[in-house]
Amino acid sequence: MRTNGLFPNRPLILVSKSPRRRQLLQEAGFTFSVQGLDVDESFPDNMPVEEVAEHLARRKAHAGRHLITGEEILISADSVVIREGCIYNKPEDYEEAAHMLRQLSGAQHTVITGVCLLSAERERSFSDRSEVFFEPLTEEEIDFYIRNYRPFDKAGAYGVQEWVGLCKIRRIEGSYANVMGLPVHRVYAELKFF
Repeated sequence: MRTNGLFPNRPLILVSKSPRRRQLLQEAGFTFSVQGLDVDESFPDNMPVEEVAEHLARRKAHAGRHLITGEEILISADSVVIREGCIYNKPEDYEEAAHMLRQLSGAQHTVITGVCLLSAERERSFSDRSEVFFEPLTEEEIDFYIRNYRPFDKAGAYGVQEWVGLCKIRRIEGSYANVMGLPVHRVYAELKFF
C-alpha cells in the first residue's frame, strides 16, 4: 500500500473502474491505489435526480468497506448527466448513444458528480454541479463521434476530454474536472479536513 505525499499518514484507495478519475487524481499529485468493484448502480424511482450521484457514490464506498484494514480512506464517485429532469446513464448501444446525443445537441444540461470519502471512523459525502452547453450536433457528427470514440462507458454518451468536448461544448459553468468525472478541488479540500 502506497502512502500519499499530500496525506502521508492516510493511504488512499480509489474505488472506481474509471480511467478518467484515476487520471485526474494522478495529475493532481495524489498517490493512491485503485480497486475496481462491480456495484449495482440502480436507485429508487422516486429519488430526486439531484441526489442520485451522491447516493451511488455512497453505495460504491460501502461495497469497498472491506478494503479498510487500518488508516485507509476510500474515495468513490459517480456522475450523472441530467436534462429536463431525466438522467442520461451510460448508453447500452449505438442507438441509445445517438438518441442521447440528439437530446443534448444544442442544449444545456447538468452534470452532478457525487463523492464519498470513507474510513474506519468516518464517512463524508458531497456532490458538485456543472452546467454544460452543447453546440448543435449533426447526424454525421453524432455518427463520427460514436464510431470513433465508442462512449458506451460514459454517462450521457460523451466524454468532455474527447472530440465532443473539444469541438462541440461551447461553455461550462463550474468545474471541468467535475464534468470529466471527479471534482478534484472538492476532494482535496474535503480530505484536508477529513
